[in-house]
Amino acid sequence: MQQTSRFGIYLNPAQNQAVRINSPYWLPEPPQWVFLTPEVNATLLQVRELARQQGLSADPDAIRWGTIPLRD
Repeated sequence: MQQTSRFGIYLNPAQNQAVRINSPYWLPEPPQWVFLTPEVNATLLQVRELARQQGLSADPDAIRWGTIPLRD
C-alpha cells in the first residue's frame, strides 16, 4: 500500500506541533507539515532533536504533540 510510506512523524514548524501518523485517516500535506521520520514510535525527545538537526524550529524544546483534525 502506497500510503504506508507516508506513515511517520510530521512537524508543523509554524506551530511547533508534531503529529504521529500511522493510519491513512488523515495525511499531513506540505508545505504546512514537514515529514521528519518514518519511525512512528519516535519519542518527543527524538522529534525535537531531528527538528534541531534540520533547522526546522527556532525553539525545538517548545515542540509538543498535537492532534490530527477530526473529519466532518
